[in-house]
Amino acid sequence: MGYPPQRLEIGGLLKCLVPFGSQDKVSIVSHHEIGVIGVVGLGNMRMGMARTLSRDGFSVVGFDISTARLAEADRVGVAIVAELSQLFDAACTIVLSLPTAFHVKAVLVGENGLARRALTPRLIIDTTTSQPDVTRALAARLRALGHRLIDGPVSGGKARAESGRLTVMVGGENDDVARAMTVLSSLGAEIHHVGPVGAGHSVKIVSNILLASHLPTMSEAARLGNAAGVSTDKLIAALNAGSGRSAVSEINYPQKVMKEAFDGGFTMGLMRKDVHLAMELAKSKNLVLPVLAKAGEIWAQSSDTLADDSDVHRMTEYRSDQNRSKTRRKRVSANADAN
Repeated sequence: MGYPPQRLEIGGLLKCLVPFGSQDKVSIVSHHEIGVIGVVGLGNMRMGMARTLSRDGFSVVGFDISTARLAEADRVGVAIVAELSQLFDAACTIVLSLPTAFHVKAVLVGENGLARRALTPRLIIDTTTSQPDVTRALAARLRALGHRLIDGPVSGGKARAESGRLTVMVGGENDDVARAMTVLSSLGAEIHHVGPVGAGHSVKIVSNILLASHLPTMSEAARLGNAAGVSTDKLIAALNAGSGRSAVSEINYPQKVMKEAFDGGFTMGLMRKDVHLAMELAKSKNLVLPVLAKAGEIWAQSSDTLADDSDVHRMTEYRSDQNRSKTRRKRVSANADAN
């Protein structure tokens, strides 16, 4: 099945010396061949991912620039390192979970990035919701150094991250995805290899713009039903038995919105970033998508009343008519001040 990584105990960490032979052709890779897994980024969902990998028997080390997150990782039993360079040395497989493509580039090819270090080939799985063109460029640059990069953004929320039941949308070469499959299968219940490098990020952008569109649409649908004299719970039950149902009506609305459980960890700011990615992707493909463009406009306008750190489900509370009134009041006040 190929050559397992040779690892050496140094400073309490396992050092990956020879992770993957490029000549190997495998369908499934064992825990031993995966070696130590380094998780870069330990936010809400990603902490759950690190714990899931550890629970499934992988040797895991984590790194985050936040000392609070490092302390939390240590508290829940995830081994941590103080420097990113230590993680690069220790890990044969590196899982990235970062806010934006800018952060991914910094970690992989920045001043202190992976590409700057003289290391044997690493396998990188980027679970960030990122830009497909940036991902493809990074994969090409890293491949020239012997490393392999696949994109595997995830969907499912904090609870599914903790239980290893995420959906993973994967882009990458067949052999590279095969090498990563043991890790991906630990993280997710649904693994979809959707195409070459960058395809996973494209699908995740499409998925998130649908979610961004469905949240305010479902909110307005509920208001319409209520105004017609139907209670929200009965409306939801009927909708979910018919053709108008969606993940928002089946899961997000009854489990989050109706219970006012605004604690999922996915914020308005993160969704605004993803909506912007969708708008930019459409622009780069010379597509005119008026419905999605309207969704993008609504999300941009909502920043006047819903802060970036608010839970994404707060979008169901947004009222564009109230926002317009607030904007008009601001203009009147500004004109009065000017006079």
